[in-house]
Amino acid sequence: MIDEKIITKAIIESYFEKLMDFIQMDVAIVGAGPAGLTCAYYLAREGVKVGIFERKASIGGGIWGGGAMFNEIVVQEEARGVLDELGIRYRPYREKGYYLLDAVEFACALGLKAIESGARVFNLWSAVDVKVKGEDERVAGLVLSWTPVELSGLHVDPITVEAEFVVDGTGHDAEIAKVVSRKLKKRLFTPTGDVPGERPMWADLGEKATEEKTGEVYPGLIVVGMAAVACYGEHRMGPVFGGMLLSGKKAARLILEKLGR
Repeated sequence: MIDEKIITKAIIESYFEKLMDFIQMDVAIVGAGPAGLTCAYYLAREGVKVGIFERKASIGGGIWGGGAMFNEIVVQEEARGVLDELGIRYRPYREKGYYLLDAVEFACALGLKAIESGARVFNLWSAVDVKVKGEDERVAGLVLSWTPVELSGLHVDPITVEAEFVVDGTGHDAEIAKVVSRKLKKRLFTPTGDVPGERPMWADLGEKATEEKTGEVYPGLIVVGMAAVACYGEHRMGPVFGGMLLSGKKAARLILEKLGR
């Protein structure tokens, strides 16, 4: 006989054990898109304690819809090695240097690889602010609220988690970098000192910039993927995802170096 009370107790006990374990972590990633998940995979496989906080119920960011709701995406030659390292299936297109992936399979596989490596995903949590510490007001964690609370406009105080580094993987809006710029009123390590936003599409330049601009934009804050593009005013790139993978891998490498791993 199935007892509803036991089901409820099991869910609540298990979840809060998991959440309590991630009140303090090495790296907190905001956004479970392709760059954030890739970063989490490469960090967690090296033993780094990584928590991913995703606003939506689902992970994968913009992967699912492919291009124009055609659930196929493209990865270029430069990023094929990342797919091989993660063991994600792809197939060559007839034009050399382009590879196709089923968008749904890619989103599922990328999430599974990150979780299997040891990262933990907390969906339906919104990062509404950052925690800072020290004379330089270094980013040292996140202020979190349940997404339904934010959407409903309820006046409910958030909670806080601590991390050595925070990764902004919030995509086009670069939400965490904007919070730091706006609320601390300090210049980011960007040419304008703030977040100018992305420029119109130019896939070749956009893909290169996604990896190139990945890095620390404020003490303790790393930007990846489209958040890096937005912070540096670079071009967007559309449904080609190689730059996202390379950005996530680069961010992980930079953080590992800073953590002395």
